[in-house]
Amino acid sequence: MSMTELAANRLTIITGASSGIGAAMAAQAVERGDAVATVSRRPGPGEHLAADLADPAGWAAVAEWIASLVARPGWDRVVFVHNAATIEPIGFAGEVDPGLYQRNVLVNSASQQVLGERFIAAAEAAGVPAQLQLISSGAGKNPFVGWSSYCAAKAACDMWVRTVGLERAERGSKVGVFSVGPGIVDTAMQGVIRSQDTEAFPDVERFRSFKTDGALRSPDEVAAALLTLADADVGDTVGSVMLENGAVLDISQLLG
Repeated sequence: MSMTELAANRLTIITGASSGIGAAMAAQAVERGDAVATVSRRPGPGEHLAADLADPAGWAAVAEWIASLVARPGWDRVVFVHNAATIEPIGFAGEVDPGLYQRNVLVNSASQQVLGERFIAAAEAAGVPAQLQLISSGAGKNPFVGWSSYCAAKAACDMWVRTVGLERAERGSKVGVFSVGPGIVDTAMQGVIRSQDTEAFPDVERFRSFKTDGALRSPDEVAAALLTLADADVGDTVGSVMLENGAVLDISQLLG
């Protein structure tokens, strides 16, 4: 589907939209009438760019594509949700595949910062109200044995958002920047976590119990909350929180 065929004045760009939270969010955004663009290795909804965000050689092309979408005239609002992530490799640092470890660092940490910075530049150049959402995790606040690169990446995500939010506030910008921890969601990533042995991930039984006890949130529930946030501006109240630029949020705040 071409973007020009859609009448929506909201542009929503989502990475990692071929499964999980990203797929649910893209589907709901299409349903409500947004113009949707997606970035992932596998096909996704809306106008799609195939890209491997673990490969820095492709980031410039992704950034240029996003900037070209944002620059199209007529948008009332543009939103970029960087949702793409990987949990693998799970295991102790120094005992895992180094290539997979590098991919984890690049996707989960570096690509968020690099593409987020370029989206801000594009939105400022277009002069359009905009929001950047980075999908974070409670793992950025609490260490999990076997998740060193993932935990470190999510901690970096939160600090980057805090810092950039202060910068946007200093500039009186129309661009809001937020990170959101979605909680424990019933996605393929959780399946990967539950498949580990205790040697690589000593806490695996607790994560298996989340599934058997029905403690996982659905991707649809989380996606709906993120889209509600996407429509909000700094100073608005969403759920139980008044938004400050650079806020590090938990999904429970948006739901309640």
